[in-house]
Amino acid sequence: MPLSSRRANAALAFLGVSTFSFVTIEVLPIGLLTVIADDLHRSRSQVGLLVTGYAAVVVLASLPLARLTHHLPRRLVLSGTLGVLTVATALSAAAPSYELLFAARLLIAVSQALFWSIAPPIATGLFPPEFRGRVVARLAIGTALAPILGIPLGTWLGEQAGWRMPFVVMTVLGAAACAGIVVLLPRTEVADSPSRRGTAPDRMRYVVLLVTSAVGVTGFLTFNTYVTPFLLDITGLSPDALGPMLMASGAGGLVGTLVVGRVLDRYPWGAVVIPLGLLTACLFLLFALGQVQVVTVALIAVIGLAFSGLAVATQSRTLHVAPGSTDMASAGTSSAFNVGIAAGAFVGGALIDHTSVRAVALVGGLLTAAAALVMLSEPLLTRRRTGVQESPHDLCEEPA
Repeated sequence: MPLSSRRANAALAFLGVSTFSFVTIEVLPIGLLTVIADDLHRSRSQVGLLVTGYAAVVVLASLPLARLTHHLPRRLVLSGTLGVLTVATALSAAAPSYELLFAARLLIAVSQALFWSIAPPIATGLFPPEFRGRVVARLAIGTALAPILGIPLGTWLGEQAGWRMPFVVMTVLGAAACAGIVVLLPRTEVADSPSRRGTAPDRMRYVVLLVTSAVGVTGFLTFNTYVTPFLLDITGLSPDALGPMLMASGAGGLVGTLVVGRVLDRYPWGAVVIPLGLLTACLFLLFALGQVQVVTVALIAVIGLAFSGLAVATQSRTLHVAPGSTDMASAGTSSAFNVGIAAGAFVGGALIDHTSVRAVALVGGLLTAAAALVMLSEPLLTRRRTGVQESPHDLCEEPA
C-alpha cells in the first residue's frame, strides 16, 4: 500500500536529518582540529587523518556494502545503518584515546558508505517517479545546511564545552533519525520498488557521469581545500572575516540546492553541465581577480551555489541512467565523489608546496573545465554507440 503524502514527507524529513548528521560528523574534526589535538596530545596532522581516513573508507566500502545488502529489506538496512552511526558517534564522544576515536570514526565511515548508496533510492521510492529530481534536491537540503549550521555551531560548542559535546549532540540527532525511519519507512522489499532501477538505464551515460564527477570534484576541492590560505594570502582578508565568507559559500550552497531541484526533472543533463560551467568561470576569475575583495566574496558564494547544484544533479542523474541497481550506481557515484575529495586535497597541497596558493584556483578551473568537456561529449558518445540522432533540445530535456 502506498504511503500517505504526510507520512512520505515525514520520512523524507528524517532522511534529510540523516544527511545533515553524516556531513556534519564527517567534517567536524576540521573545525575542532586544535581542540582535539591538544586534548588527546596529538599533532594536527594526526587529527587531520580522522577526515582523510574517513574518506578512504567511504571510497573502499561503498560498492562492497551495497552489493552485500542489495537483497535485504530497505527499512532494515537503513535503520541498521543509522543505528551504527548513533553508536559509533557515541563512542567518538566517549573515546579516551586517539586510537579509539580513530576506530570509531572508521565505523561511522562504514555506515556512511552504505547510507549514500541506499538513501537516494529509498527517498525517491516514497514518491511518484516523475518527482525523482525534486525529491533528491529536498534530501540534499540536509547536506546543504550542514556547512551553514552543523559545522559552525558544532565548532563553537566544541570550543566552549569541549570537543566531545558536539558528538554527544550528534548522537542524539542520529538516534532521533533512526527512530523516525523505523516508525515511518514502509517494509518495502527489493522487488516491490521501481526506485531500485534507473528510469532510463544507460551504461555509457553512467560511465561518463562517474568520470565527470571524479574530475569535477577534484577541481573544486583543489581550490576549496585551501580556500582559507587563498582568502588570507591572495585576497587579503583578515582572519575575522573568514567565518562570514565561508558561511556565504554555505548559503550559496543552500540556494543552489533549492534552485536545481526545480529543474532536475526537466533538464537532467543541463543541470550537470551548467554548474560545471559556473565553477570553471568562477575559478578562472578568482585566479585573475582574487585580490579584489568584493569580487571574491561574490565568486565564493556562486561557487558554493554551483557545487551544491552539481552534487544534487549528479545524484539525480545517477538514478536516471543507472545501468542496473540504483543502489550500486549510487555507491559508484559516492566513491567517485570521495576519490575527487582525496585527489583534490592532494593536488592542492602539491601546488601550494611547489608553486603558490594562487595556482589552486587556476588548476581547479582547468579540472572543472575538463569535467565539463567530458559531460558535453556524452551525447556524441551515445550517438556513436546507438546510431540515434539527437536534437539539442533532446540533450537538455529528457523525460523523467
